[in-house]
Amino acid sequence: MHILILIGVGHLVLAAFVLVARVINRGGSRVDGTRPFIWVWLLASIANGVVGVVQAGIPLLNEIGAFIPIFGVPAAVAWYLSRRHAAKLTVSRLPR
Repeated sequence: MHILILIGVGHLVLAAFVLVARVINRGGSRVDGTRPFIWVWLLASIANGVVGVVQAGIPLLNEIGAFIPIFGVPAAVAWYLSRRHAAKLTVSRLPR
């Protein structure tokens, strides 16, 4: 259950990054909120694993197994959104 909760939290944090990027982009900037999210989420996922091993006494192998979906699922969604965002920028820059 803990893994599913953290995946959900990851999606909420990703949504916040994307929304902040959209607000910044209103000023004419071209900011992609998904790329910084991946780095922040990587650090948060590693911190979660360290807390699990050090404080909760969970074996390292179990934490590595939990790290894969906790980081991987939100990061995969962020990667997809980043590619989609880049494709939109490429299409919008084509001469007409």
